[in-house]
Amino acid sequence: MTTDHNSIRPWRSIERRKSRKIWVGDVPVGGDAPITVQSMTNTLTHDVKATIAQIRELEVAGADIVRVSCPDEASSAALKEIVPEVTVPIVADIHFHYKRGIEAAKNGAACLRINPGNIGSADRVKEVIDAAKDNNCSIRIGVNAGSLERDLLEKYGEPCPDAMVESAMRHIQILEDHDFYNFKISCKASDVFMACAAYQQLAEACDYPLHVGITEAGGLRSGTIKSSIGMGNLLWAGIGDTIRVSLSADPVEEIKAGFDILKSLGLRHRGVNVISCPSCARQQFQVIDTVQKLEERLAHITTPMTLSIIGCVVNGPGEALMTDVGLTGGGNGNHQIYIGGDKAHRFHEGDADIVDHIVKMVEEKAAEINKQSIAAE
Repeated sequence: MTTDHNSIRPWRSIERRKSRKIWVGDVPVGGDAPITVQSMTNTLTHDVKATIAQIRELEVAGADIVRVSCPDEASSAALKEIVPEVTVPIVADIHFHYKRGIEAAKNGAACLRINPGNIGSADRVKEVIDAAKDNNCSIRIGVNAGSLERDLLEKYGEPCPDAMVESAMRHIQILEDHDFYNFKISCKASDVFMACAAYQQLAEACDYPLHVGITEAGGLRSGTIKSSIGMGNLLWAGIGDTIRVSLSADPVEEIKAGFDILKSLGLRHRGVNVISCPSCARQQFQVIDTVQKLEERLAHITTPMTLSIIGCVVNGPGEALMTDVGLTGGGNGNHQIYIGGDKAHRFHEGDADIVDHIVKMVEEKAAEINKQSIAAE
């Protein structure tokens, strides 16, 4: 029996919000396209070597899109060297300096992240939009609760969902007035409730693709939890076409967390999804240590598949029926291995290393899945 990764049970189906499709370089966002996962470099962009190295790390982790900050002319100029050396489309993060947006578009950026309201006069906004048009560059309108326009803060008294959505709609109007529609929108806040409410309102107010995230979420652990609650809420409701988990951590961790969130909702699958028990006195092998080692050893596999690691027979056989590879702990160091939901063989501790054995089983199953996928095409 082989797990069908494409089957969706009615009780866990998510109906995604219908949005128009745009392109960030050669990556589609919105419409029927897969939800993309992105991150942002934290190197000095004008340090070309360091920035390219970090982007390549993000590519290996599975990033679909990577954003870089362009606060000065040296940074926007560096794109001319960076873009040809990487495979993912690059988004240039632009604030206040309209010339940086023009330079970034000319130097290879696939998308510009701007707030039309903070880059100057109407003429300057038009110049940036024209540069995007001339260079086949999309735009992301980036609304943030921490940088709302002064008049909106005066109107509403404080950052709130209504103010954020009004800001977004104002910026949408600017782009539409210039006959530009190749854009997506974000409406971020560090407050989970505010962000979710803003995105829910914005999802009803327009059909443009939405870049979803909880901004300034925090460190690796707390930020991942906060992002999972907020983004999971929105994605469950079908809202979100591209995501970024904002963490004060290695950007690679943002990509890992993003894919884990999507995998948990059945929205996208990449790599091995490990299903494991928390362990207890019934465990017949060291579950926690085994899982930690397996997650490290299996990080290179991109094939969507599932692996169950269960310490005893209470839930082990049942979980193994639903995974591609399974390990259930048995007495006297005699454990059961499952492949494709069927009993495959017993594993006897002492014959070999349990982690090495599971890695071998997973790699063989991944190769089989890939072969079947190619044959089906």
